[in-house]
Amino acid sequence: MMYDICVIGSGAGAGPIIYELSKAGFKVCVLEKGEVYKRKDFSKDEIATVRRDIYTPKLDEEYHTIEENIDGKWIKFPTYETGWSFWNGNILGGSSNFMSGFFYRLKPNDFKLKTIYGKAKGSNIEDWPISYEELEPFYDKVEKIVGVSGEPSFYKHQEPRSSKNFPFKPLDEHPIVKLIDKASTQLAYSIVKTPRAIISKNSNHRSACYYSNYCGSYACSSGAKGSSREALILPSLKTNNVTIIPNAFVYKLNVNKEKKIISANYYTKEKKSKEIKAKLFVVAAQAVETSRLLLNSKSETFPKGLANNSGNVGKNFLSTAGGVVSGTFDETNMELKQLLKPGLFVNRAIKDFYYTKDFKGGMIELVFDHANPIKRANSLKWDGSKLLIGKALQDKIYEKFTKTRTLNIEIFVDWTPNDNSFISVDEKYKDKYGVPVANIRIGAFKDDIKISKFLEEKAIALFKQMKVKNINSNISELPAQNLLAGGCRFGDDPKTSVLNKHCQAHEINNLFISDASFMPTGGSVPYTFTIYANSFRVAEYIKKNYDKIMT
Repeated sequence: MMYDICVIGSGAGAGPIIYELSKAGFKVCVLEKGEVYKRKDFSKDEIATVRRDIYTPKLDEEYHTIEENIDGKWIKFPTYETGWSFWNGNILGGSSNFMSGFFYRLKPNDFKLKTIYGKAKGSNIEDWPISYEELEPFYDKVEKIVGVSGEPSFYKHQEPRSSKNFPFKPLDEHPIVKLIDKASTQLAYSIVKTPRAIISKNSNHRSACYYSNYCGSYACSSGAKGSSREALILPSLKTNNVTIIPNAFVYKLNVNKEKKIISANYYTKEKKSKEIKAKLFVVAAQAVETSRLLLNSKSETFPKGLANNSGNVGKNFLSTAGGVVSGTFDETNMELKQLLKPGLFVNRAIKDFYYTKDFKGGMIELVFDHANPIKRANSLKWDGSKLLIGKALQDKIYEKFTKTRTLNIEIFVDWTPNDNSFISVDEKYKDKYGVPVANIRIGAFKDDIKISKFLEEKAIALFKQMKVKNINSNISELPAQNLLAGGCRFGDDPKTSVLNKHCQAHEINNLFISDASFMPTGGSVPYTFTIYANSFRVAEYIKKNYDKIMT
């Protein structure tokens, strides 16, 4: 069968494409590397969900290689040696099933950082080829269709909104926000109430949040979380225009002499090779795997990889810089019964330092430590260099679980694109299918660490104002494994970018890339909201120009 559109992946970058184009009458085939799960399959079992490879491949079968700068030398090692996984969810709906749902927009100046702050030596920073004003209607669309709960906050860096309010009222908040708000006011920090892609009331086929206490890293069993699977793919199936093929690992895209993709090859779970033909292809396999697929799709027309005659595929990989400041609360801070209330959201951030006069800053987000009891208990087994066992460990766990609570301040800083942050492939390292795996060089930009330290000071000041105990801080050069972008940046110049402003490959008319790969810079916020918005923008362009693209 010849499909109108083949979408590779089903996460945040794919969902809007599937949703919009199937509703417009196009026949859409979705090739998803993972399995199809339903709500009833999702539990809050830490062992099954977090500590085992249920939704991600086993690293001894499918892995990545990492290049890390150690003592001035780039050292490569496979992730199966360390357990450091860059897989974020091979499942219908992708990693959007497991997000915490922090939905912050980029700000107008995020689209033109080079113009505002200049190009630092050693960076590859570029302005976006579109403006905030062009993307804003699609942010608004995501809020309504995917579902965002919240209350607009007013502060000096707030971005313009076409809708006055969010479509869903704010989620219920934990009593600790009173302490946060008071301390913030005393420090003259502005409070930002976190918008969340979690609905606070029943809507269509989805039920409201029931405050399970297990949200980030867990799939939602009520349908409240705005995953691509729940909010977009399930409704699109009602059109009867969508065919989902699960357990389909796409390893090559085939191109003809006219520079048109004609088919995709994929392996089944049984390692059988199959082929899908379509008129137009949209790749949304998440940033690392999208670059890997293009680089592995070599041909006479594209000897360096698909759409890579310019040599830009894989370059300028992005994550997020920053770290975490943590502290302990107990009954000296607030009534223990209130402190230990489970499931309610903190939903507080500080964005006063998102921009400064001299440099792009970032934001800090306040969240409770994950509820995971095994992880929390395991972290208590050491007292300095002494391993605790028996009653000593039991008493420490009891004290921690029943008399204290840990609050974290997560620091988000832009990851500056540079020559030592990229995706490549190495023929020496292959997965169980015999396909070269992605190599990730994780070169952080030195100024990003300075900015992280700047925000660390603001976070510690807030904790001290709240009289928090046991303040610990960890600022790291290492990338966040769940925040991946870049590799196929969009731009107006084919010499320095892979995609045009519509996320259409410069060199291949019927290839679009709609995951986070397109981003030249990522902002100081989680990427998912912007991925959704841009994918709706790309879907609209394809709908309006499909016949023109095909000629």
